[in-house]
Amino acid sequence: MAVDERRGGQGVREEESDLSRVREPRFELGDLRRHIQQGAGSALCGLLALSLLMIGCTTPAPPPAAPRVPGYIVGAPDLLRIHILPDPEIEREVRVRPDGMISVDLVGDIQAAGRSPVEIAQDIQSSIGRFKRDASVNVIVVASPSQFVTIYGEVARPGIFALDTETRVSEAIGRVGGPLPFASLGGVRLIRTTGDQTQILEVHLGNIQRGDLATNYVVMKGDLIVVPPTILARVGYAMQMVLFPLQPLISGASSAGSIYSGYSNVSD
Repeated sequence: MAVDERRGGQGVREEESDLSRVREPRFELGDLRRHIQQGAGSALCGLLALSLLMIGCTTPAPPPAAPRVPGYIVGAPDLLRIHILPDPEIEREVRVRPDGMISVDLVGDIQAAGRSPVEIAQDIQSSIGRFKRDASVNVIVVASPSQFVTIYGEVARPGIFALDTETRVSEAIGRVGGPLPFASLGGVRLIRTTGDQTQILEVHLGNIQRGDLATNYVVMKGDLIVVPPTILARVGYAMQMVLFPLQPLISGASSAGSIYSGYSNVSD
């Protein structure tokens, strides 16, 4: 009996030993899971730190530059100064005729309208070469009444003015007194007609004031700039149009009341 009890005790201990060996992998898997979680957390922190570093090192992009300036195109009745060398020196001021031509000494008529001053000078130089060897020709625009722009809407002095120098949209609006308080700075439109084609360019005047010159276009001959009112101003204008027919009656009633009040004071 004692032998059987010892054997039974050994069997129980062996079973407990086996159970402990079975449980050991659970602790190993738990440790592995914790290590994986710690590694993932470290990697996530590293990526976050790298992202913050990249954001901090990134410099903001500069605002877009102003659009490229097209060459000046001569038109009637522009005034041009023509200077021709060598001696005998020729210097003349000529006005572009309605037919687009100008008259030049030794050359005759030259097409000027629709061309740049450089193209006109090259044409004169090639034609005058028969009379002047190694001729040098320079053409300067003295006055440009053919170049005009129209501005209307929410500006101080809407109207038409000539372009005597290279002018951008912001400068053109400034020349008519600038936008009024109820002008929609984000709704300005530049309407340009070339032949049978009409182009509408959006101008963000508010962005231009903040240094973004991407829509600060150079105005050209015949351009129309429209500065619309804000929605609040449109509502006010609509109410004014509705109340305008009643304005004479209101003024008349006010005048009659003043007259009656004065007559009563005199009678008393």
